[in-house]
Amino acid sequence: MIVKMLHEKGLKSEHAYCAGFLTIGLSVASWFGSITVERLGVARADHWGIYVGEWAPTFFALGLALANYEHPDLDVDLEAEQLHPVTD
Repeated sequence: MIVKMLHEKGLKSEHAYCAGFLTIGLSVASWFGSITVERLGVARADHWGIYVGEWAPTFFALGLALANYEHPDLDVDLEAEQLHPVTD
């Protein structure tokens, strides 16, 4: 299992979440850098921005998988109900 191996190597869900947010910033930076430095047009800049931007959902999904592995006993439904109690 990949998630188990990554967890054993020391990767935590927080690391994956941080990587996801960093790639969002990197996506904007690569788009801006490509449009100003390369001067090859907006299409090329959009290509780089979208390419790097596709990494973020992968890191967020990996973070969720790691969080689930780290806390298998956590009941998400129960926690959500405690945060937002349903009153009839």
